[in-house]
Amino acid sequence: MPKWIDHIVVRVKDLDESLRNHEQKLGLKASKGPEAVPHLGMRRAVLPLDESGRFIELAEPLGEDSAIGKSLEKLGEGVHLVALAVDNLAEAKAEMKSNGTRIIEVGAQVFIHPRETNGVMYQLIERK
Repeated sequence: MPKWIDHIVVRVKDLDESLRNHEQKLGLKASKGPEAVPHLGMRRAVLPLDESGRFIELAEPLGEDSAIGKSLEKLGEGVHLVALAVDNLAEAKAEMKSNGTRIIEVGAQVFIHPRETNGVMYQLIERK
C-alpha cells in the first residue's frame, strides 16, 4: 500500500514562465531543468521540496501527441499525476490488480487508471 506522496507532475503550457512563477511566488528552485525528455514527449523542470527526495515536476509537452500534450489539450494546465511511494512495486501492482483496479503499464512504469480514482492518475514508485 502507498506510504507517502513521492512527487506531483503539473502539466503547463509554458515551462519557462511556470518555472519563474514557482520560483518567485513559492520560492521553489529547480534542481533539474529545464530539460527535454524526448522519450516522454516533454520538457521538464524538477523542483525539490526538501531533502527527502520529494518534488514537484513541471512538464510542458514537446507536441500534441504526447501524453502531456493530450492531457493539456483535454484538461488544460494543472495536476497531471500524483506519484505514490510503495515498498514493493510488483507486490503493490499485484494487490491492486487482485482488487480489480485497472492498471496502466508503460515499460517499467505503473499507473492507476484515472477512472478508478475520480479522475486523478496515480503512479506507483518503489521507494525503500
